[in-house]
Amino acid sequence: MTTKLFDTVLVANRGEIAVRVIRTLRRMGIRSVAVYSDADARSLHVREADVAIHVGGSPAAESYLNIGNVIAACRASGAQAVHPGYGFLSENVEFARACKDAGITFIGPGVDALLLMGDKIRSKNHVSAHDVPVTPGIAEPELSDEELIDAASEIGFPVLIKPSAGGGGKGMVAVNSADKLPEALASARRTALSSFGDDTLFLERLVCSPRHIEVQILADTQGNTVHLGERECSLQRRHQKVIEEAPSPLLANHPEGARIREEIGAAAVAAAASVNYVGAGTVEFLVSDEAPGEFFFMEMNTRLQVEHPVTEEVARLDGERIDLVEAQVRIAAGLPLGFTQEQVSLHGHAIEARVYAEDPAHDFMPSTGRLLAVREPAGDYVRVDSSLTTGLEISPHYDPMLAKVIAWGADRDAALGRLDAALGHTEILGVLTNIEYLRLLLEDTDVREGNLDTTLIERKMPSMAFRAVTDTEMVFAAALEMTRHPGRGGTWHARDSWRTGTPAALATTLEVNDGIRTLSSVPTAAGRTFTMDGRDFDVAFLPGGSVAVDGIQQHPATAFGDESTLWLSHDGWVASVRFPDRHELLRRELANRDHVAGEASPDVRSPMPGTVIAVGVSDGQWVEAGEILVTIEAMKMEHPMRAPGTGTVQMGRLRVGDLVKANQIVATLTYDTEDEAP
Repeated sequence: MTTKLFDTVLVANRGEIAVRVIRTLRRMGIRSVAVYSDADARSLHVREADVAIHVGGSPAAESYLNIGNVIAACRASGAQAVHPGYGFLSENVEFARACKDAGITFIGPGVDALLLMGDKIRSKNHVSAHDVPVTPGIAEPELSDEELIDAASEIGFPVLIKPSAGGGGKGMVAVNSADKLPEALASARRTALSSFGDDTLFLERLVCSPRHIEVQILADTQGNTVHLGERECSLQRRHQKVIEEAPSPLLANHPEGARIREEIGAAAVAAAASVNYVGAGTVEFLVSDEAPGEFFFMEMNTRLQVEHPVTEEVARLDGERIDLVEAQVRIAAGLPLGFTQEQVSLHGHAIEARVYAEDPAHDFMPSTGRLLAVREPAGDYVRVDSSLTTGLEISPHYDPMLAKVIAWGADRDAALGRLDAALGHTEILGVLTNIEYLRLLLEDTDVREGNLDTTLIERKMPSMAFRAVTDTEMVFAAALEMTRHPGRGGTWHARDSWRTGTPAALATTLEVNDGIRTLSSVPTAAGRTFTMDGRDFDVAFLPGGSVAVDGIQQHPATAFGDESTLWLSHDGWVASVRFPDRHELLRRELANRDHVAGEASPDVRSPMPGTVIAVGVSDGQWVEAGEILVTIEAMKMEHPMRAPGTGTVQMGRLRVGDLVKANQIVATLTYDTEDEAP
């Protein structure tokens, strides 16, 4: 039985990582304390912990990022240590100092290591002095936009803008030409300031088609540091990892792979040892696909990584898996690692897919709402790190990641097949997800063959064919809606016209696949016949509320979210079908009454709920088509709203800091009468 190292540990995080840490603490016999915001009062991590303490309002700044409130929760609960998870306060120097001042053990590195490795400029210059190769560029503190612009011309385009603080790809922007640099710098500074409280930027030469390979390290307080092999994280979108695996197929398939793994592992250990690092950490490298022996230090993440499960699934110590959270706790308590580099081995292959609440078919727009049904995969060699439960509200205040699905196999092909099957058995109803997109990625020939780089997704996206709701599924949805409201077909309560004698056709209007469709139906001896676009569908109403269309019983998972929305899911694909009523349809018709055919709508609407972080124009200003009017932040992402044409804009009373709802009008354009709008 594992020795109890602390009596009580507070987990200063939320979601799946909080649940994952709490479960390891329980196995170790340690009392766990959760913290939660208003939005997370009914979340799974709150229910899983032994104790849960409220730390503030829904915005992260009022709760999970509020150092005073988190320290107060530690004192109130008697926590002797705090595990920060990843994100939020995990790399925050002030939080680590506050823990030290309060006599609370911070389960992570010391303040000096956080200070140095948390600043990408200083860390890059530091490790370079310790013979760790770095990417060419300019990395100096407090560079102005003008200085960065001047330096870019010397570095040569393309360049990569990077915030000095923080991580997770936030604020990183690739710029291909000088004319795009000023706007990109402004956006990167806003993101860096809002995400990390520091808008310091630096530039690196953009290594085209690189591979992103990182090394997991563990270091104890006695000066022992080891690495646990590498992870390949090259499948990224906007510098945010999507699919990760261990080991890297580049090294696994290379004749010199074992030697390169030893060299890149030694570089990671040297980087960590140079700052007297303690705990679990990750050293990230850019690696040349053509010459894997050439690698460049990018940064060190001084915390647990989102993708740590793939390392846990392949790294072995005397044949047993290594629990990185348990290792963190033991190290924080002052215990030695208890093993050497030679005792670590790698077995098989593991791949992880991040499940996000987003709509890949529409530029990955975030999706919020209440989860109506959740079914997660299970089985041998399949692992799910999740905090999802039916009824959970997916809020715009936090990162859109919902869960991680991980699969292990004796080889890479087996792991890929097992992960794809697991994703196909995942059902999340109530929000849109990226599961279909993940499965399309896993089917890609280059992905299957291990030919990866950080630009692959960008190249492949235009050719990805996302599935739309079929005509048969529309009929299925319309029939289910009718079973839910059987009274609507009655004479006196019908929302549609009726007459005596021969039954009149009953109209059902759907909003689906970005358009409005209308179906008509009449009763038959077996059920109803639905007609859409001149095609007839025979529908039978079956016991238990199910229906069959043309003799086939439909089997997608379904759930009604409210009076107007039906969710469908099948093989990881998810879609929603709305049933706008007559009042809504009339409002739309009146709103479009004066709309000129072929002219873009004058209204600019927010596609999701969020916070206004920038207003780029003022009332009455003349704008050109494509000009940014306002920028909305939701789920830690910026979404610029652009002018749909040329003309005069009205912004109303919109101000920075305002909250906006989905579909809310944020600007209205009066088109130039001499210039035809697109």
